[in-house]
Amino acid sequence: MAKKLSVDRRKFLKGAAAGAAGFVASASTMAAPQALPAQSATAPVMPKELDPSGVDVLTAERTGSDFMVDVIKSLGIEYIASNPGSSFRALHESLINYGGNESPEFITCCHEESSVGLAHGYAKVEGKPMGVLVHSNVGLQHASMAIFNAYCDRAPVYIIAGNSIDATMRRPGVEWDHSVQDVAAMVRDFVKWDDLPISLPHFAESAVRAYKIAMTTPSMPVLIVADADLQESPIAKDAKIHIPKLTLDSLPQGDSGAVSEAARLLVAADNPVIIADRAAHTPAGMARLIELAETLQAPVIDQGGRMNFPTRHPLNQSDRGRALIADADVILGLELTDFWGTTHAFRDQLRRTSKIATKDGAKLISITAGDLYAKGNYQDLQRYPEVDLAIAADAETTLPSLTEAVKRLITDDRKRMYQDRGAKLADARQRALERARTEATYGWDSSPITIARLSAELWAQIKNEDWSLVSDVQFASRWPMRLWSFDKHYQFIGGAGGAGEGYASPASAGAALANKKHGRLSVSINGDGDMMYAPGILWTMAHHHIPLLKVMQNNRAYHQEYMHVQRMANRHERGITRADIGTTLKDPNIDFAKVAQGMGVYAEGPISDPKDLAPALKRAIEVVKRGEPALLDTVTEPR
Repeated sequence: MAKKLSVDRRKFLKGAAAGAAGFVASASTMAAPQALPAQSATAPVMPKELDPSGVDVLTAERTGSDFMVDVIKSLGIEYIASNPGSSFRALHESLINYGGNESPEFITCCHEESSVGLAHGYAKVEGKPMGVLVHSNVGLQHASMAIFNAYCDRAPVYIIAGNSIDATMRRPGVEWDHSVQDVAAMVRDFVKWDDLPISLPHFAESAVRAYKIAMTTPSMPVLIVADADLQESPIAKDAKIHIPKLTLDSLPQGDSGAVSEAARLLVAADNPVIIADRAAHTPAGMARLIELAETLQAPVIDQGGRMNFPTRHPLNQSDRGRALIADADVILGLELTDFWGTTHAFRDQLRRTSKIATKDGAKLISITAGDLYAKGNYQDLQRYPEVDLAIAADAETTLPSLTEAVKRLITDDRKRMYQDRGAKLADARQRALERARTEATYGWDSSPITIARLSAELWAQIKNEDWSLVSDVQFASRWPMRLWSFDKHYQFIGGAGGAGEGYASPASAGAALANKKHGRLSVSINGDGDMMYAPGILWTMAHHHIPLLKVMQNNRAYHQEYMHVQRMANRHERGITRADIGTTLKDPNIDFAKVAQGMGVYAEGPISDPKDLAPALKRAIEVVKRGEPALLDTVTEPR
């Protein structure tokens, strides 16, 4: 072990203790003029066995945390997001000094939920995890909602939690409150795997295993606990601890017999429909889905869990989903989050009811890796779907063999029929685009600004750039999907997964961080309610120069909940005039431009006149192109 006695520090501590004792004596004399027993200036102020002047101060050239950094670097992790915490103080120090703050680079966040949310968005653009450090039990509690979002969204996030396991080594006071026997227990139901390594070789194996598990489909968050004593203990300078080689699993492909049966059903169908949710997780996924759809000239409904299919493609029929599903004789679901909900109509009334939305005899085919993994407590797996053919495999990986099987079965007669079908679908797609453009003009000059105009003005400014929309579109009434031309996999990343507020702001920053090295223009349409969950992410964006255009959809309400309260008021026949209580963000209105400016972000607003949108967008985009974040506070209609 490389230990050195810090003599100067010992002398300093001894002198400091003596000085403190003298100060306490003189202060006591001033506060209490009555006679006190004489006290030597050099007398200890605490029992001798606890006197810090008698404690050796040791340094070490290499500690367990240095080795942990070696392991992390071996995994190719580019960034680690964190709000600082004492339970991983050694690992923190090793990352920035021993590791040089490069690969991974430390990203400072103001809340653990933001740390995980940032990693969540990064993973969906870059296709691999970034790291997150959380401070023992309290940090993990803060992070838990964001972890749940990533779990539901099947996104890989690599989390390391500090913790002090050995109770005899905990500092008195707060460290007891911030330590726990089993820190992973609170999130174990919504991480894919966790472990508590008790030695450095154990840490190396578990860290590599965790990365592999996170990346094995279906991808999910993983958690490794880094014991504080293991981090801080010195190791021999010449110690050689093996770091296992990382070998990722090949993704599972559908059984050949099942794939052949799926191809037979699709080729024979008169009205097949392809529905995709989280099907494309790499650039190849979109190309493979296009090939299958064009081979069959079959309509595609993109549910938007990922960027699966180009929005302007003639076979993209996402806006006609219900009608196509009702008429389909074969439905192919690719990584559907909710196959049952896709094929049923549900009515949220005083008595909730549902009915099947497909015609009699329709055949349902499912290809999903979701069937390879399920947990019971958190019910994100949705209702049980009664399908005719279930293929438990990765859809993107299975698509090439399915397409080849389809091609082998197609006859000339079927090709001619497919061409006629494709022509009708192309005409329907063009009419849908024209209808969307017409509907977008409704209320064009109104204030607050319509979401349609906001989307159209934003599209006009970015359409000639290499852009990426790093926010969801559901709360924007899907207007970007209706008006913009999405044709690259990184141009859309889907939603939160678990529908948890506080996701959009940090996830968009994480996605922008991933886009930064590629030179892409990242843009987001961010709700005001979501922003107030994690406004500190603005400081992180400014501090780390994360180029992102954040356009606020500021409707001054938690509008979805506002509508729920209205629905309940109507159901109870009490009127909706008081539905704003507890659901709006007014009195005072939040000035998001000032909030952003206070954290170092370029910002303008509030903007309520739609004529001011285009020039403000131009100015903000120039800031983002210079490598800095920008925010526009736009006051909008509810949706």
